[in-house]
Amino acid sequence: MQKGGLLIVIFGILIVAGLATSVLENQTTLEGITQGNGKVSTSDIVTISVDLDKDKTATGIFAVQIMEFKENTFSAKILDPSGIEIISERINEDTIEQEFRVLDSGNYELIIQSSDDKERYVAGAIGPLPNADNKVIFSIISTVCIILGMIGLVIFAIVEIRNKKRSI
Repeated sequence: MQKGGLLIVIFGILIVAGLATSVLENQTTLEGITQGNGKVSTSDIVTISVDLDKDKTATGIFAVQIMEFKENTFSAKILDPSGIEIISERINEDTIEQEFRVLDSGNYELIIQSSDDKERYVAGAIGPLPNADNKVIFSIISTVCIILGMIGLVIFAIVEIRNKKRSI
């Protein structure tokens, strides 16, 4: 294989490695997070459950996204394993994200409700707070690999174009 072809393969591998690391980062970030969706109205609610261990995580996180958002209509609450409401939040924007303390091990529930008769589509997620250190490490590795691969390909292309012009 020629030297130029080998360089293209190496820079391509760097880009692919960066993309693969990015996928791995997403999987690591979402590990343990349960997602759900559905329609809510005065008669329908969406409930998403996750099993959390207080020894593994002291903080949980939940997020809610509402399509066709209407103000003063939606609320979310978190129930602990005993069925006690630990958070009750009126949703004032189309997307919210909030942390909560994990005091007991067991099943935590995110309940999304609406006071409007019209059905609206919502998506929610609940789970342990992702490890920020892992996310940063994966993000840096991914970004560096992609940038090095792209810069390498651009420099290689510029050098090849200059060499072609000189040889003409």
